[in-house]
Order: sequence, then C-alpha cells, then structure tokens
Amino acid sequence: MLCKFRGPHSMAILDIFKKKKKKVEKKAEKKAEKKAEKKAEKKVEKKVEKPTPPPKPKKVSETAWRVLKELQVTEKATDLTKINAYVFKVFPRTNKPEIKKAVEDLYGVNVLDVKIIKVPRKQRRLGKIEGRRSGYKKAIVKIAEGQKIEVLPR
Repeated sequence: MLCKFRGPHSMAILDIFKKKKKKVEKKAEKKAEKKAEKKAEKKVEKKVEKPTPPPKPKKVSETAWRVLKELQVTEKATDLTKINAYVFKVFPRTNKPEIKKAVEDLYGVNVLDVKIIKVPRKQRRLGKIEGRRSGYKKAIVKIAEGQKIEVLPR
C-alpha cells in the first residue's frame, strides 16, 4: 500500500536513517569497549605498580623560621666548614639557645657551640648622596664531628 507521502525514492531516504542508527550503535559499542579496556589497564597497573608516596617533609618548628634568616656563603664561611662551623645570618633579637634549637630542628645535627657577632652598619656614599648600609647579626655554629649541613642544595 502506497501512502501519498511516499514516492518511489522514499525507501532510500528511510534506509539512510537506518544506516545512521547502525553507525551510532557501532560507535557506542566501540566506546564501551574502549572504556572496558581502560578499566582493565588501570586494574593491571594498580596491581603491578604501587607508587611510593613522596617523603614527608620534616616538621620544622616555627622558631626556626623566626630565628634564622639565611646561611651565609662567603670565602671565610666556606673555610670554616672544614672545622664543622657554619655561618648564619640571624634576626637581631635572637639569642644563643634559640639559634641552637633552630639549627638542630632544621638540619637535624648536634650543635656543640654558638658564637654571635653583631656586624655594625657602615656609611656608604655615592657622589653627594650619603647613606648607610644596614648592619646585621650573624651566628657561627659549630656542629659535631662527622655531621654536615649542605651549604648549596643540589
């Protein structure tokens, strides 16, 4: 039975739509297969390799950051490393016990001796302009034999 909307070529048009449905179904099947493969790969990877967690950073007390400014790297300071002494710039209101505790916490070494030096401010001049270079406080920390502080991290 022919409908008035259907002509001789109407079957071809309907076939096109049927093909599209088949293509869509095939694509869906392929996606499902890919997902299944990915899940299988993940399961295999999980069983084979267990990534080791990164090492936890050492907990450093807040006093270490309030006491030590930086490790001083100069020729004289590097010569002192031969006798296990290291030079730190410190904040002006810190004292020897605070410095000792901070270095032990931060670097995990045994501190034997702490010496403090106050470097005075100095006048500097550039042409007519006079100014002052600020002074600072530094500490020379002697540590136990066989222990080491890495001066320049690699």
